[in-house]
Amino acid sequence: MPEKETLRRAHADKRAGKSPSTQAGEFVREEIHHVREGKHGARSAKQAIAIGLSKARRSGVDLPSPPASASESTKRSAKSAARRARSRKRPAAKRARASMRKLKREPRSAASHQALSRQAKTAARRRSQRSRSAAARKAARTRKRTQRQRAGAR
Repeated sequence: MPEKETLRRAHADKRAGKSPSTQAGEFVREEIHHVREGKHGARSAKQAIAIGLSKARRSGVDLPSPPASASESTKRSAKSAARRARSRKRPAAKRARASMRKLKREPRSAASHQALSRQAKTAARRRSQRSRSAAARKAARTRKRTQRQRAGAR
């Protein structure tokens, strides 16, 4: 179950008209914090991110389905998480306990700055130059807008 603060942030993002991936980012952020504080581990940064995205889907964030390059099991779990979100059915206690026990045995290094940096770089490498450039331009545009709003509020 995501923390109240995470849900509040995600709802605020939705109200502000931000994209589903930005809303889901709050859940991923929470998951990284969980791994760092030792609540549980993850085999890789990718797994920690996947757990966060799964929580986002379950909380009703309208995330697109995983890319075609994703493994079959990833696609299956994303589909079932989205279905569960619609029906609001909780996972079986036995299953939740089993997955938690498994995660507790995983290493904590998956959320290190180095691991996250490596994951970000490989993810960026898969995107085209044009796509990366467009994302950077959009980030600069939205950043300017928020700074302008802050300046106007003073």
